[in-house]
Amino acid sequence: MSSPDDAPRSGVPALVPTDAIPAADPAAAPVRTRKRAVVAWGLWDWGSAAFNAVVTTFVFTVYLTSASFGEEGTVEAQLGWALAGAGLVIALLAPVTGQRSDSSGRRKLWLAVNTYIVVALTAAMFFVRPDPSYLWLGLLLVAAGNVFFEFAGVNYNAMLSQVSTPRSVGRVSGFGWGMGYVGGIVLLLIVYFGFISPEVGLFGVTGEDGMDIRITVLISALWFGVFALPVLFAVPEYQGVGTRRERVGFLASYARLGRDIAGLWRDSRNTLWFLIASAVFRDGLAGVFTFGGVLAASVFGFSAGEVIIFAIAANVVAGVSTIAVGVLDDRLGAKPVIVTALVGLIVAGTLVFILHDGGQIVFWTAGLALCLFVGPAQSASRTFLARLIPPGREGEVFGLYATTGRAVSFLAPTAFAIFVSLSGDQAHFGILGIMVVLLAGLLLLLPVKPVR
Repeated sequence: MSSPDDAPRSGVPALVPTDAIPAADPAAAPVRTRKRAVVAWGLWDWGSAAFNAVVTTFVFTVYLTSASFGEEGTVEAQLGWALAGAGLVIALLAPVTGQRSDSSGRRKLWLAVNTYIVVALTAAMFFVRPDPSYLWLGLLLVAAGNVFFEFAGVNYNAMLSQVSTPRSVGRVSGFGWGMGYVGGIVLLLIVYFGFISPEVGLFGVTGEDGMDIRITVLISALWFGVFALPVLFAVPEYQGVGTRRERVGFLASYARLGRDIAGLWRDSRNTLWFLIASAVFRDGLAGVFTFGGVLAASVFGFSAGEVIIFAIAANVVAGVSTIAVGVLDDRLGAKPVIVTALVGLIVAGTLVFILHDGGQIVFWTAGLALCLFVGPAQSASRTFLARLIPPGREGEVFGLYATTGRAVSFLAPTAFAIFVSLSGDQAHFGILGIMVVLLAGLLLLLPVKPVR
């Protein structure tokens, strides 16, 4: 198997099998965890809640799939197809963007560029008025936002090795995810009590012409833009240590990517199987949040305000569980955390489907149970891979992580749309589509050997 020093010549990632010692070079890792850098890094996740919680889950997509934009069932399916198209774009571009940020030593620069494109797209959602003629503008902005948010996430995840040590990576990763959920709570409280719940909100904003939601996305854009700044000042730019490779042209990056994947198949097949398994179950996890708010409104009769209240409770549960389980990740390893979380998700999701006629109490109980498991699965998946990556290849391999995820990112939206369409536009059948994706990911993960 190639050593890290061989990587520039062979073009093959120097990833070792996951049943051996992780590939990261201790000499290249931080000597200790710097709290200032960790907090600054976590604040990006705090700010990103503006896109995750407000745009894609609990506010804007719920607004976009309301009766103002079209018939129930139809608009949900169109949202699913739009997100599937975004996933295809990410799958094609994410690995080479991460690879090129490693080569150029501009990881932080590209984090900033992609983050503020998302900020601009979020602000542009203000112009989506509650009228069917604006549906495709809204879908386009959500899809494009997902693309650039994922690109930013590649560089953000790659920074994990810059702010943590091998012994603290699980806690630091869990802290980041937890900060995202807590940030979501605070922002949702602000927009709910400030604009959505009152008849006349702050600055005289009302629900007329969807102005309460449209002002909410403007505030969300500002929120993300402000809290993304600390990481850009507190964490030094990546200097290209370890296995940094010579820059190549954009198209040549795909040839290198092909050689890298072939090298994984030859030298570290277990790593490749993890990338495939995590791609499937992570898409299921994304589906839980993407369609959670939509299902709460269309199936369980939640009002826009009630969706926000549920979202606040959901983020409390998810944030606390993710931060707490980060400690178990460092002690027990990532795989037991992921398997337990996926089993819990499948059980809770199935209960939501079976008991959907039980009303809102069903979604409150089983839905919060879903949130208990989503965050730990996401965080542990990131740390599982972070322990394998040789220094200097974080952007590339996390780009491959994003690509394998987005290569199948059509699965949850497509499964959701297919199950809804086959049922005669009964939206609750979409839950089954998401559970099928999670089950497939779990079955693919079981044979993967854990990191020791």
